[in-house]
Amino acid sequence: MLIVEKIGGTTMLKFGNVLQDIILDKGPESQLTHRILVVSAYAGVTNLLLEDKKTGAPGIYQKFILQRGVEKALDRLLEKLIEINAAFESIGLDLKAARAFIEKRISKTKDVLESMAEVLASGYVDRSNILLAAREILASIGEAHAAFNTVNILNNKCIPAVLVDLSGFHDTEFLTIDERIEKAFQSLDLSSGLFVATGYTKGTEGIMREFDRGYSEVTFSKIASEVRADEAVIYKEFHLSSADPAIVGVENAVPVGQTNYDVADQLADIGMEAIHPKASKPLEQLGIHLRIKNAFEPKHPGTLISNDYRGRESRVEIIAGTDRVTVIEIHDSSMVNEVGFDLHLMELLLKYKVSYILKATNANSISMVVWDKELDAGMIQDLKQKYQVVTAREAAVISIIGSNIAKPGVLAKATQVLADNRINIDCVSQSLRQVNIQFVIGRDKYKSAITALNRALCLES
Repeated sequence: MLIVEKIGGTTMLKFGNVLQDIILDKGPESQLTHRILVVSAYAGVTNLLLEDKKTGAPGIYQKFILQRGVEKALDRLLEKLIEINAAFESIGLDLKAARAFIEKRISKTKDVLESMAEVLASGYVDRSNILLAAREILASIGEAHAAFNTVNILNNKCIPAVLVDLSGFHDTEFLTIDERIEKAFQSLDLSSGLFVATGYTKGTEGIMREFDRGYSEVTFSKIASEVRADEAVIYKEFHLSSADPAIVGVENAVPVGQTNYDVADQLADIGMEAIHPKASKPLEQLGIHLRIKNAFEPKHPGTLISNDYRGRESRVEIIAGTDRVTVIEIHDSSMVNEVGFDLHLMELLLKYKVSYILKATNANSISMVVWDKELDAGMIQDLKQKYQVVTAREAAVISIIGSNIAKPGVLAKATQVLADNRINIDCVSQSLRQVNIQFVIGRDKYKSAITALNRALCLES
C-alpha cells in the first residue's frame, strides 16, 4: 500500500515516540518504503513566526509589518530552534548539520525580508502583496526546519529517507502549488525509501493566502491526491472521539471508529476539524480513505473516514460544538409572505465576509449564528438601519452528528436530556439529510450540555 501520513506539530516535539511507534513499528522492513511523511513545524514555532493561533499574540510577521525589530526577533527564533534541536541529539540528530541548515535558512530570510522592506519603503508597489509574500516566507521556515531534522535523524539511523522540500526557498521558478507538488513527485521511485515532505508548499497563488493556518493539511491532501495514495493518515494528539476529552474526560470520550466525509464537513463547520475542509475535498473526490489516529496510541486503528460509510444501525457518533459564537436575530413584521425578504440580509453578510453556521426562521424572524471573530459592528449597525428589531447575543452551538441518525426519537431524546439538565434551547436546526441536529443554547451551559448529551446519546445508547 502507498500511504501518505501527516504528523502534527505537538507530536513532532515528541519525535522519539514518532520514530519508534509510527515510523519503525510497521512490521516488515518493506514497510519503510511506499510511505510519504508530511511534517508540520514543531509546536509553537509557527506561532512565533506569524501569530499565536489561539490568542492572536503577534509574532515576527507583525514586526515586519511595523518594521520594528525583525532581525532581533529572527535571532531569538534561531536560538529557540537550536534549543529544540538539542532535545533530539539523543535519538540521532546531527546538531552541527541541523544548526548549519537553520542558520543558513534564517540568514537568507533576513536578506530577503530586508530587500522587501526596501521595496515597501519605495512606495512603488502594492503594500498588501509584499506583506503576504513576507508571511509566506516566514511560514515556510518551521516546516523546513522540522523536515530537515526528520530526514537527518532517519538517515543517521540507517533508514533511507529523502527530503522533499516543497518550500521552494531557493527556487525562482514560477509554479502553482499543484505544479510544484507534481514536479517534486513525478520522478520519485516511492519504492526506494521513505520520503519526508514539508507541510508548507510554495506556489504562485500563495498557500497562506488561500488556506491560512490550514496549509499543512492542504499540502498533505494534495500530495496524497497526486500520488493516488491507498490511504491518507493524520496523526493527532487525540482520537476523533464522541466528544472533546478535555470536557467530558478521556474515559468518556469514545473513539468514533468509522464515519464519512459528510460528518467531517459538519465538524469543520463548527471549528472541530478532523481535517481542514478544503483539504478533505480532493481526498473525497478521488475516493481516498482518510484515517485519523492518536499518535500516542499507534496500535489503535483510529477512525476511518470514507465516502460511502453509513452506520448499519442508527446512532449518534459525535457531540461537538463551540462557545465562540453570537446569535443574531432579525425581527420584522413585514417579513411574512414577502418573497426574497432575506436577500438583503445575505448581501450584507457577503459585504462583511461573514458566514453563518446555523439559520432558523419563522413568519417574522430570522436567527443566524455567526463566529465571534467574524462579527462586525458595522454590519450590526447596517442591520439595525434596515430592520425593525435586531438582537445580538453571545451563545453556544451544540451539534449532534452521525452518518445515520435518521430515526424517530433522536431529536426527542436530545431535547429531553437538555430539559432534564435545565438547559433552554434558543434555536434548533435540522436539514432533510439528517446528519446533524444543532441547538443554540446559553454560553454558560456549553460544557454541561456536551457532557450530558455525550453520556445519554453516545455512552448509554
